[in-house]
Amino acid sequence: MFDLDHTLIAHDSDEQWVDFLVEQGALDPVRYETANRDLIARYNRGEASTLEFTEFYLSTLQGFDEAELLLWRDKYLARKIRPRITQRARALVERHRAAGDLRVVTTAVFRFLSEPIAAEFGIEHVIATEAERINGRYTGRVAGVPNVREGKYERLVGWLADRGLTLGDFRQSWFYGDSINDLSLFSRVTHPVAVNADPTLAAARHMGWPEMRVA
Repeated sequence: MFDLDHTLIAHDSDEQWVDFLVEQGALDPVRYETANRDLIARYNRGEASTLEFTEFYLSTLQGFDEAELLLWRDKYLARKIRPRITQRARALVERHRAAGDLRVVTTAVFRFLSEPIAAEFGIEHVIATEAERINGRYTGRVAGVPNVREGKYERLVGWLADRGLTLGDFRQSWFYGDSINDLSLFSRVTHPVAVNADPTLAAARHMGWPEMRVA
């Protein structure tokens, strides 16, 4: 299992999406750039909830039809994502593909963005935050449990159950992530690996987890 932002890619894909839409003139720069900076600062201080953080980025899908969003997404992938994927990140994923391992991206980033980014690595399976849609239009709200923190393990259990599996069915399991926010997964796999570790995760070296940098 691979986290996405700051793990397989070196930046926040949803923040880059906001920047891209501002560049396209689709979002008001004063409103979104200022709100984005404020939200990140408050979230890092623990003052903004996971739901508020997630739905801020989901709000960028509101008011646009799907055809327009898909065209923008193609440009976004070409300009903001592909040029920044490192060979080391690709090699990490390839190592598990060559071994025949089941590979899954599990990320807080909403599926509209995370699924095509995972495809850039040849990963078919994605557990992501789901965006609510009504009558074919995005509402800006989360559908179901956000794939964040403890929610990542809850969503993984459900995803495996749908396939008649449990995590215990696997003799070996890996989770690659950058943040202690993903402790729910780090603590349950046989091979936790800190990738591009943030300061809090790096400070947890006493856990004895391997560390690496790929992005």
